[in-house]
Amino acid sequence: MKTSKLFVSLIALLLLSNFAIFAQNLTALQIVEKVYNREVGDDMTSDLTMTLTNSSNSKRVREIKQFTKDMGKVEKKIMFFQSPADVKNTSFMNWSYDDDSKEDDQWIYLPALKKTKRISSDSKSDYFMGSDFTYDDLGDRKPKQDVHKILREEKLNGEQCYVIESKPIDKDYMYSKTITWIIKDKWIGLKKEFYDEDKKLLKELTVEKYKDIKGFWIITHSEMKNKQKDHKTIMELKNVKINSGIEDGIFTERTMTKGI
Repeated sequence: MKTSKLFVSLIALLLLSNFAIFAQNLTALQIVEKVYNREVGDDMTSDLTMTLTNSSNSKRVREIKQFTKDMGKVEKKIMFFQSPADVKNTSFMNWSYDDDSKEDDQWIYLPALKKTKRISSDSKSDYFMGSDFTYDDLGDRKPKQDVHKILREEKLNGEQCYVIESKPIDKDYMYSKTITWIIKDKWIGLKKEFYDEDKKLLKELTVEKYKDIKGFWIITHSEMKNKQKDHKTIMELKNVKINSGIEDGIFTERTMTKGI
């Protein structure tokens, strides 16, 4: 009787072990969805320092205040430029929708023109405020807009990563493909390569720092390098506050023109 019970227990343990192994065999799409759906709180306020560096190592520093809020079917982000003087009072707003068929809505307010401009689909490949991020990069690329493939698994900066290749379903998309190194247990894209229409490496995004804030993994330092132009943009977050209760009314065109 004891031998029979032991045998049954061993079989059960083996089945559970096999189930655990099977459960870890995620598809490429499931891995990308885990990154896309990573919890970062209901809202976030932060100070953003954007440093632009050209091929001559000349730097321009911009200070920005930004707010983000998840409103269920739409996530809204608004950015207010604080300095230097030539960009002060410029603002940018992005609305990302849960609906896969709906593109992000984006607006930019330019104080010199005293006008809020809506970013058209044709303009989303333009670079944002002289940085190495396009308007599209600042938006919300949905997992099902691309076809994903697991290339391999490897360590990067001491983290075990999936290496995922993503190719756009829309052949008119500005990048022919991207390759992303995704940390397995944190679901952070640690590194991402962007390839141009000629399938040549255009840009490389690297995450230099991330930390646990109130139980959420938040990226606090990232760098985008344009390999073809030898230009770099560093993004550093400070004074990050999560779930502070941001008012819905801040995310409007009226607020963009008035500032905070």
